[in-house]
Amino acid sequence: MSGKATPATVAAGRTKTTYTLHPYEVDGGSEGSSYGADAADALGVPREHVFKTLIAEVDGVFTVGVVPVSTSLDLKALAAAVGGKKAAMADPDRAERITGYVRGGISPLGQRKRLRTVIDSSVTDLASVYVSAGRRGLQMELRPNDLIALTEAVTAPICAG
Repeated sequence: MSGKATPATVAAGRTKTTYTLHPYEVDGGSEGSSYGADAADALGVPREHVFKTLIAEVDGVFTVGVVPVSTSLDLKALAAAVGGKKAAMADPDRAERITGYVRGGISPLGQRKRLRTVIDSSVTDLASVYVSAGRRGLQMELRPNDLIALTEAVTAPICAG
């Protein structure tokens, strides 16, 4: 591992999960920048292997959706995956406060409070998956089953497009 520890790396390390950190240069980017796609491109990794962490509210309960950066989150599918009726994206500022991470660096691991998590089922087709390691410019590569176990997630088809 290189660089400073993040809550995500601490969470993975606590369980002795094997992972690899991949730092990359972050281009200043604009507010509308696609951080995950930029990470995939910078690392030379297929976008289907890099997953972004999105915070939504399902029936008023904050819920994490983790999907490939090449797709978007299907809010109806996310709601259905947790037995809910209605989902909406959380306000970005609230997502930062709830997770303890900044946009573009929100990791599914090591969040301030454990939130129920749904990972797109396509993750199980991969040998390894990349997720934010807790800050912009740092991705964590780990086995899908480890990601599922560490987040206590369920898997479901929650991608749109």
